[in-house]
Amino acid sequence: MRVVGRPIPHESAREHVTGRALYTDDLVNRYPNVLHSWPVASPHARARVRSVDSHAAREVPGVACVLTAGDVPGMNDTGAARHDEPLFPSEALYHGHPVAWVLAESEEAARLGAQAVRVDYEPLPAILTIEEAIERQSFHTDLLRLSRGEPKKALREAPHRLGGELYIGGQEHFYLESQAALACLDEAGHVLVHSSTQHPSETQDIVARVLGIARNQVIVQSLRMGGAFGGKEVQANPWAAVAALGAWKTGRPVRVRLGREADMVMTGKRHPFLGRFSVGFDNQGKLLALQLDLYSDGGYSLDLSEPVLFRAMFHADNAYLILNAEVTGRVVMTHKSSNTAFRGFGGPQGMVMIEDIVDRIARHLGIPPHEVRERNFYQEGDTTHYGQAVKDASRIHRIWDELKKSSGFEERRLEVARSNASGARPGKKRGIAITPVKFGISFTASFFNQAGALVLIYQDGSVQVNHGGTEMGQGLHTKIMQVAAEALGVPLSSVRIMPTRTDKVPNTSATAASSGADLNGAAVRIACDALRERLAQVAGRLIGYMPEDLVFSEGRIFAPAAPEHAVTFAEIVRQAYQERVPLFATGYYRTPNLYFDRATGQGKPFHYYAYGASVSEVEVDEFTGEYRVVRVDILHDVGDSLSPLVDKGQVEGGFVQGMGWVTLEELAWDASGRLATRGASTYKLPSAGDIPEEFNVRLLERATEPSVVHGSKAVGEPPFMLAFSVREALREAIAAVGTGGIVELPLPSTPESVYWAIERHRGRLGDRVPK
Repeated sequence: MRVVGRPIPHESAREHVTGRALYTDDLVNRYPNVLHSWPVASPHARARVRSVDSHAAREVPGVACVLTAGDVPGMNDTGAARHDEPLFPSEALYHGHPVAWVLAESEEAARLGAQAVRVDYEPLPAILTIEEAIERQSFHTDLLRLSRGEPKKALREAPHRLGGELYIGGQEHFYLESQAALACLDEAGHVLVHSSTQHPSETQDIVARVLGIARNQVIVQSLRMGGAFGGKEVQANPWAAVAALGAWKTGRPVRVRLGREADMVMTGKRHPFLGRFSVGFDNQGKLLALQLDLYSDGGYSLDLSEPVLFRAMFHADNAYLILNAEVTGRVVMTHKSSNTAFRGFGGPQGMVMIEDIVDRIARHLGIPPHEVRERNFYQEGDTTHYGQAVKDASRIHRIWDELKKSSGFEERRLEVARSNASGARPGKKRGIAITPVKFGISFTASFFNQAGALVLIYQDGSVQVNHGGTEMGQGLHTKIMQVAAEALGVPLSSVRIMPTRTDKVPNTSATAASSGADLNGAAVRIACDALRERLAQVAGRLIGYMPEDLVFSEGRIFAPAAPEHAVTFAEIVRQAYQERVPLFATGYYRTPNLYFDRATGQGKPFHYYAYGASVSEVEVDEFTGEYRVVRVDILHDVGDSLSPLVDKGQVEGGFVQGMGWVTLEELAWDASGRLATRGASTYKLPSAGDIPEEFNVRLLERATEPSVVHGSKAVGEPPFMLAFSVREALREAIAAVGTGGIVELPLPSTPESVYWAIERHRGRLGDRVPK
């Protein structure tokens, strides 16, 4: 019986629900004499730090020391993309920016010590919005461009043209486990850091940089994370650096854990975007030309903002062919926390722009939006605006047609129209919409598309697997267990996945870009195949059959012609040890044939595309703007699923998180640059009550991706964009209130935004648009 493809629970599910699963901060009790930390945070969005006086803080009972720039033996910087993130800044660049850290015997003592630190600030003018940054020419990057065809000429000649802009809000990660690190020194002065990080190798690099030592003096371990969503890809690094620096200075273990409010204030979000467009199209709604200018809010430092913007530009087509297109982008610098990776990594912002544009085209022409979408789908043989062939483009049509049928879309659409027209639900209007997803899989920086593994077999037949991926609840370790068990022909119970450590697998890539299973699964399989080949030689000699004729299954090795002569996996392992056959192997995998030329804006940045579609039906109160999601139907392409239960959970979770972004989650700052939405009481997250009342999720069948381990496809990020159908369904319901025309709807489309959109569509607001 195959292990891969079997619907099994998450490997730590029981530990999660019983509370036995340990996270970084749970390890503190293993380290006696630990010091606790508290930041000294700037009360200004921008200010020069004239001086830091810590004398009074050191007199607070329990305070051990105050860390400042003078304590850094190496480089006072934790920036990953460029050196623009000082650990102890001479200029505070956002409200809440830590300028010093207090270490004490308890968290309360550290907090009181931080209050006693006196900092002399010189407030400076701050930039707080994208529009202000554009006006003041405050940019992190030069202009980025992707183009093909003759968009200006095609725009001039198009039978119809529209222009407009859309502000796209950010999103708080709100992982259940906030940022955390725990550092200590061994007897030789080497550093061990437990970190809630998606990228242990980069955390290792940053810690070594700050301490001024070689990377081999630092070990970083990521046991597991309680969620991350991209927020711990690079932004785990400063907290690990503070913990390591504190341990280096005091010789004692140091704990850094951000409380929820501090985490929300000090860490970056999904990038807000401003998109401005001109589009040309014909009478049938076919896209003829697109000029799209994207501006993303990077916050105070570059972080991952440039690749995030590039991915937004790559995905500005979603599933649609645009023969004449120019997409440009720039990252603006504002005095806010540095925005960073978030599930989809810019893809959602680019894709929601084209979905907004397509809906405007449909309403301008009076054609149902789903028909305009269909007419613009990629076909087999088409290429994108950056020159990549759209492999398996026919899958878009197949998913679309199957989902329309299985969801009863056409029949329900007619019923919704009849119900809205008849007033069958007084004061309520319903809307139904279907939207597609095409999402490229790979790191767009090609050198990250590599992975390593170390697999160990012990004489009793048990197996340890080390790989470079990190577990954040997404089920990567579960899939790796299945890959290893399948390759070696052993039960799942024989395989143990080890915590991710930089001394087991070096130079790893972040667990990000939906590529964790693709890369690490392939590396583990290569290592296991090497071990299996060695064991087959031993078993062949023992059983008397050719090695290539043997079957490894459920802990037994046998020839199909003589199953009665089977031997156990453990017996062959012991025999291999006696014959001095090595029982460990490394595996290494790199994704082939990836390239991109920034100068020309052309290449093949993605290994393949993941596809999907969703149908959402909503009901809106036309007098308050409140709404509920009545039903959602999803059909999603995960290839041949490695672990169907895990993949289905990822689709469901990704959709709900995406729904939160497009409908509920609104970030707000006051005029001083202080984050106003700094907790669950002021920042609205999707809850159990927001889950669709009827939620149908299916994985596409007969969807093998031959170039990926066991024919599977990535699943982490693509389902997030399935939630666009909720926003488009809201637009349909709003349209039913008025008499036609374009429906402008902000993002997030909160109940308040929906209310004002209804009022605008009724013509009650004139040119006034509430802010």
